[in-house]
Amino acid sequence: MKKSQSRRDFLRVSAVGALGAIVISKNASASSKLSWSGKLEKAGTDPKKFGIGLQLYTIRDAMAVDVPGSLKKVSEAGYKYVELAGYSNGKFYGYAPADFRKLVNDLGMEVLSSHTQVEAQGITLENAQKMAEDHARVGVKYCIQPWVVEEARTTVDSWKKMVADWNKVGEIMKKNGLQFGYHNHNFEFANVQGKIPYFDIMMPGLDKNLVTMEIDLFWTTKAGHDPVEIIKKYPGRFQLFHMKDMYTLEAPFFTTVGVKDFAPVGEGVIDFKRILAVKKIAGMKYMVVEQDQSRDNAPFEDIKKSLVNLTTKILA
Repeated sequence: MKKSQSRRDFLRVSAVGALGAIVISKNASASSKLSWSGKLEKAGTDPKKFGIGLQLYTIRDAMAVDVPGSLKKVSEAGYKYVELAGYSNGKFYGYAPADFRKLVNDLGMEVLSSHTQVEAQGITLENAQKMAEDHARVGVKYCIQPWVVEEARTTVDSWKKMVADWNKVGEIMKKNGLQFGYHNHNFEFANVQGKIPYFDIMMPGLDKNLVTMEIDLFWTTKAGHDPVEIIKKYPGRFQLFHMKDMYTLEAPFFTTVGVKDFAPVGEGVIDFKRILAVKKIAGMKYMVVEQDQSRDNAPFEDIKKSLVNLTTKILA
């Protein structure tokens, strides 16, 4: 398997980002177990009933080699939804929208969302409309802006321009039956000319009816902020949660470069139960499992661990 790309490099190459999603079910049991075949086995219960989705950026190397085979493993592990990270030139992982949608549906899964890059130099109504039409054809509910290139993070004005552009994109998406959104990292919380972009520019400037937030619990914590407090400050703004764990707590920092302590959900230090206790305040509809890197270079084993921990420990 080829060396994993950083998110920055991945976005530059494919013009996309990443996501995965999950609907919380009330039905959970601590008696579930994971077999070596990758199937969550529980008497009388289909693991897909938990409605858990996976951000396919987690298995991007495998997807680059074998799309059908990789998706089959995701389905066998028990995931119900996929969040895409492979849109380019009107296709998804090289497939026409209808063909990719059928591939996913035939495996008993659904396409929930897609991380799709809107570049910092701005948008045009034409390319935003094309993006919306393609995503409508593949059947997503959400189209998510997952990244901000480094050169666009340098001034207050550059952040304000992006926010204005994203509101335009959100309006076009809404007209095509889609919800636009933004997925954070930690750099949105850095001080830029005396302002904190996340609090001072993004949340006040983004139209909550056009742009929802996909809160990444890992990166928000790395920036030194409590997801619970952010959710309480902005109720109803977070339809999507990125469920992502970390092995270590560190002093706050604002770069994604060199970060490697990504853990399967439930294997690290994040208190997911505490965060999920405010899911109604957040307006959460779906959760996203994502793991940017696998410490043991075993992403498929890691996504199984995340699923088992979610369904037997966190959601139980």
